[in-house]
Amino acid sequence: MSQTPKVVSSTEMSAAEARWITLKKIKYTDANGSERVWECAERKTRKSTGVDAVAIFAMIRSKTNAFPLSTVVIEQYRPPIDAFIIELPAGLIDENETPEETAIRELEEETGYKADRVVESSPVVVSDPGMTNANMKLVVLNVTLEDKMETPEPKLEAGEFIVQRVVALDQLDTELKAYAERGFVVDARLSHFATGYEMAKRVQAGEFRL
Repeated sequence: MSQTPKVVSSTEMSAAEARWITLKKIKYTDANGSERVWECAERKTRKSTGVDAVAIFAMIRSKTNAFPLSTVVIEQYRPPIDAFIIELPAGLIDENETPEETAIRELEEETGYKADRVVESSPVVVSDPGMTNANMKLVVLNVTLEDKMETPEPKLEAGEFIVQRVVALDQLDTELKAYAERGFVVDARLSHFATGYEMAKRVQAGEFRL
């Protein structure tokens, strides 16, 4: 990356111009039977699965325990916030592809790591239901390495500028806070996971006992 990306202009766009997203006006009746109107953004890319995308949490481990249980996160610039974000690998689901197949494909494309099995696939979840009906699944993948940590080459598409970062799971919350101090925006889903993991450790240690 030869220069720092930045927003150079921002103008309103009609729904007819948009390739990926459209706007909808929803009329609904509330609990009192009154008719109301809601504005909603929708993806145009949703396929027959009914699921828009996947986020991928990779559990990277060593057969020889050469490094602690780790995961991979990515850094990339996001124009809507005009900032670099730290987030989980993710991607849209293609037609004739299951969410789990998408997760395996996207993990290799964005990070180079090849999953050897699906650990868990979440129910369909949403992250901003007040603004959009966009949904996704969290797919947890296992990546087993023979010995020491490896840094495989990703298979990025043209126009993708992604930096991969492997983080020990026990250090994830600390690392995300360090990213925030450096000016990165931390993705809410990744932040919630890291906070939950840290809180679970504190509960297990008895910190919140009465």
